[in-house]
Amino acid sequence: VQLQASGGGLVQAGGSLRLSCAASGITFSRYSTGWYRQAPGKQRELVALIRSGGSTNIADSVKGRFMISRDSAKKTVDLQMSSLKPEDTAVYYCHARRDFSSSDWWGQGTQVTVSS
Repeated sequence: VQLQASGGGLVQAGGSLRLSCAASGITFSRYSTGWYRQAPGKQRELVALIRSGGSTNIADSVKGRFMISRDSAKKTVDLQMSSLKPEDTAVYYCHARRDFSSSDWWGQGTQVTVSS
């Protein structure tokens, strides 16, 4: 399994960014995939995930502003981020976990910086 994240950058508050995770070696129907983030001095936290069956879980802190989607043909998992706030600044990580297994994988992080 390989996860390759892209799309981070610097944006002003109120702006938008789209992160994309290219996933190889997995089948979306058997894996949950998602995005986590880690801000300096804080623990890594779940931002959004999409389960193998297609249902989603969005953190309360980003609900209504972020949306997760996947494209089975392209094997990508995207995080559309809107109305960004300075507190969204973090390194964002793509993640995959096989259903009914403790096996999971992380992509390299991508930095998102939101300036006020």
